[in-house]
Amino acid sequence: MIPIKSQREIALMREAGKIVAESLRLAELAIEPGIATEMLESIIFKNIAKYGAKPSFLGYRGFPASACISVNEELIHGIPGKRKLREGDIVSIDVGVFHNGFHADSSATFPVGEISPQAQLLIDVTRQSFYKSLLFCRVGNRIGDIGKAIGTYACQHGFSVVEMFTGHGVGASLHEEPEVPSNFTGKRGSRMASGMTLAIEPMLVAGSNPDVEVSKHDGWTVTSISGNLTAHYEHTVLITENEPELLTAQEGEP
Repeated sequence: MIPIKSQREIALMREAGKIVAESLRLAELAIEPGIATEMLESIIFKNIAKYGAKPSFLGYRGFPASACISVNEELIHGIPGKRKLREGDIVSIDVGVFHNGFHADSSATFPVGEISPQAQLLIDVTRQSFYKSLLFCRVGNRIGDIGKAIGTYACQHGFSVVEMFTGHGVGASLHEEPEVPSNFTGKRGSRMASGMTLAIEPMLVAGSNPDVEVSKHDGWTVTSISGNLTAHYEHTVLITENEPELLTAQEGEP
């Protein structure tokens, strides 16, 4: 059953969402060639702790860090460490916050210095595919409409959509019903209703092979089997009677 949030619960999720947005923005501002991914995680952890909140990911099913930081062919669940970012890299940062009983979740992929035109296009299309899906986040539409919008836009630009991992409901639990695919699966899914909160997160791979694998070394990091670049973009979205609301929006976003 898909949870419907009360106005009180939505207000609490907005608070968590603001912390997520601020933490992600602070990490983005610190990105430069030579910085270690563990330094970006430290910035995120300290900002979350400042509000008396907790990182959603730290300890979740044994995950050892406060944020997922994934570089180049690493799609999601990258573990921060000593690795230093290099000019031309792209880095995906995924932040979750648990505050006053509720989670919020957001991610984005960022350039490190000057990057190739193809890498920039991948970042841009991943982000824009999310906003294409947002047009269908209306009461009465189907969950499957979200994935269809993402997949259609991504394929039009020559990128592949990862289907092994999906978006999800989010609220009192980090992962709730429903599963939110990033491609059209042939199943339309449940109808959206006011008060649903969804983590919508397109994950794209450059080229025609969308297949990914989980690292046998750390059991977490997900990489493209092709070795091609990947990108990830995510917001926590509230379905309302009118326009959808991004609970993790940064300043200037809808």
